Amino acid sequence: MTLLNSWRVQTQGPEDMELSASLVLAACVVVLLVFLISRDSGKKYNLPPGPSPLPVIGNLHQLDIKCLFQCFAKLSERYGPVMTVYLGSQRMVVLNGFEAVWEALQDHADEFSGRAHIPIMERLTEGYGLFVSNGERWRQLRRFSLTTLRNYGMGKRSIEEWIQEEARNLVEEFRKNVGSPCDPTFFLSRAVSNVICSMVFGERFEYQDKNFIRLLGLINSTFRLVSSPWTQIYNTFPRVLSCLPGPHNRVLENVKELKAFIAEMIERHKQELKPDSPRDYIDSFLVKIQEEKESPSSEFHDKNMLNSVLNLFLAGTETTSTTLRYGLLLLIKYPHFQDRVQQEIDSVVGRDRPPAMEDRRKMPITDATIHEIQRFADIVPLNIPHKTTRDTSFRGYSIPEGTVVLPVLHSVLYDETQWSSPNSFDPTNFLDENSSFRKNRAFLPFSTGATFHPGLPSHRVELFLFFTTLLQNLSFRSQGDPGKMDATPEVSTFSKVPRRFELIVRSR
Repeated sequence: MTLLNSWRVQTQGPEDMELSASLVLAACVVVLLVFLISRDSGKKYNLPPGPSPLPVIGNLHQLDIKCLFQCFAKLSERYGPVMTVYLGSQRMVVLNGFEAVWEALQDHADEFSGRAHIPIMERLTEGYGLFVSNGERWRQLRRFSLTTLRNYGMGKRSIEEWIQEEARNLVEEFRKNVGSPCDPTFFLSRAVSNVICSMVFGERFEYQDKNFIRLLGLINSTFRLVSSPWTQIYNTFPRVLSCLPGPHNRVLENVKELKAFIAEMIERHKQELKPDSPRDYIDSFLVKIQEEKESPSSEFHDKNMLNSVLNLFLAGTETTSTTLRYGLLLLIKYPHFQDRVQQEIDSVVGRDRPPAMEDRRKMPITDATIHEIQRFADIVPLNIPHKTTRDTSFRGYSIPEGTVVLPVLHSVLYDETQWSSPNSFDPTNFLDENSSFRKNRAFLPFSTGATFHPGLPSHRVELFLFFTTLLQNLSFRSQGDPGKMDATPEVSTFSKVPRRFELIVRSR
């Protein structure tokens, strides 16, 4: 007992002590009743089963925030593939396994197409932009972005030609380090970011550009911070943590600096804009703003443009570069797979010309290996949270409108009913008995349905061209025993990030 508490006991009479105890008890009862009433209000919906939550914290005492996807897998063994979990006071319906996720996102796509409220993202974007918006805003921005990114060619050059050139630049950057241990992180992020910069800004940056390196450092730092347990705690208790110091404030500072850079690029585009010949995504957005300036329902304005560019810049840099980094780690750990891919590249493409997308259909082993890298890396294990757009009947349960729904992608990519060896890195998961490429509906590295990632067409092209160009010209090996390299992720709350590693580059 502290000195202060001892003094309180000594100076309080029996009646005061009884009154204090009664007030504390009454307060506890009120909190409990409010919680139970809020829960009972959902009983009429026949919600899916789940563990019993506690007031205020929900089921947090039963979860490891560092590995939520593993906790959900464990809970689903008891409560089934569709269950209700509370993160704080936030009710969430969690979907585990391919069948449940596919049924929700494909057969009930409209009902599950809403974007859930993510406090940290709302604070970063104020609800504007492509990735956190809902309703008509989301529909307009998504349609525009899909069309623009899928069909864009800057000048007379196609997206494929831009990526081929960037892949050659990446090879030359690696060649500068032949024979010496090097960390591939920023080599890869610079190359990948230059692709999205070409599409969005209409220009690329030199690898040694100090401002470019600074921006990539901010992106890498932001990605790691957003993936940390601290951010999940912030998303659970945003009102409390928004008043406290912590890593979430560093995220805000990083994004503020990134937005300042993007705003400067947008201003330059405004001054140079030629409406009849847009050069890139920003130019196209500016033209769209002019076209719809008289429409009161238009979502094309400066705030949505700034935040949509930020969304694409962040996602377009980090998801692809993280996948490439994971891929190099796995090909170093299992060098026989690297050798098989290089043999196929030599056979189909040779050494005298750059690989092209038309080569992919003749390269089943390479295609299967790239797909298996994405499956095994599982870089977005929890998926982006969805929410129901209306009261929904699903698998005999009634889920109210506005309920957060989490289709766990890890449970799909590692579903034992869909993959012959889900826990091992094995490209034969995508090969049939004739060694031809075999598709699998459970290959959902970035979800499916109405909220499908608009940048995926270029993501697939980048992965194929970067991997094949690198392995056509270079070999990558570990410094020591490759079998001892650790392929487990460093961070795995929202995303998986490979542990930092160094490799040895050799010319072929």
